[in-house]
Amino acid sequence: MAEGRPMQAQQTQEMKVATGDRPILPEGARTVPIYIMGKRYEVPETLTIMKAMEYVGYKFVRGAGCRGGICGACSTVYRKAGDYKLHFGLACQTVVEPNMYLTQIPFYPANRAVYDIEEIEPTADSVYELYPELFRCVACNNCTKACPMGVEVLDYISALKQGDIARAAQLSFDCIQCGLCASRCMGELPQYHIAQLARRLYGKYIQPRAEHLKKRVEEILSGKYDAMLEEVQRMNREELEKLYEEREREPDLTPPGAWMPKDIRYL
Repeated sequence: MAEGRPMQAQQTQEMKVATGDRPILPEGARTVPIYIMGKRYEVPETLTIMKAMEYVGYKFVRGAGCRGGICGACSTVYRKAGDYKLHFGLACQTVVEPNMYLTQIPFYPANRAVYDIEEIEPTADSVYELYPELFRCVACNNCTKACPMGVEVLDYISALKQGDIARAAQLSFDCIQCGLCASRCMGELPQYHIAQLARRLYGKYIQPRAEHLKKRVEEILSGKYDAMLEEVQRMNREELEKLYEEREREPDLTPPGAWMPKDIRYL
């Protein structure tokens, strides 16, 4: 300590924790006002909507799943003070802003066709028969504006109207089934369910079969890996951890096909 500088007493401070998030200092943290179910709360400005709701005392019984922007369980609609627009996001990803008025839609009631994927034909007519409301689309594009994943919803609906199942499957690949598109649809389509049908038809019937996968399935059925699996099952926890830690790992950013492990017995 420098001469002449008074020694400061070390202070301990209790940390206030928002469930699942990093500790938040109760003093000195900047807060912003948000409205949940019409009630005003002050929350730290760095939190996501989900963490902010937990911070003020809400407990998620439903409407929370992966917490990583994948499952679509926490779809949220909000307005900002003085802004006429509706805004959309996932509660686990969207950071709070001052004067947000929040409403969560963890489930949106939309009709879902009942079918057996083994029995329907991979044709546009099959899609039209199961979802005739497809042609109620008026191309307003509200569905795309509502999508928190940036999916071009209108584009895949248009592709299906043209009978292009493969394109619809590819365009809707990032859909997380949150239902926000259906909540804004003037034609009252269940876009996300229609897209799911397209992807199932594409994966089952249209996508080219992977020959390397077929070869691997045949190897599994032939018992090629039985001895190795039995050996692993006999290992204790320490042996399994050592095996995992010492495993060969592909270097990051290696171009596809440019790396091969030294041990190729099971390739």
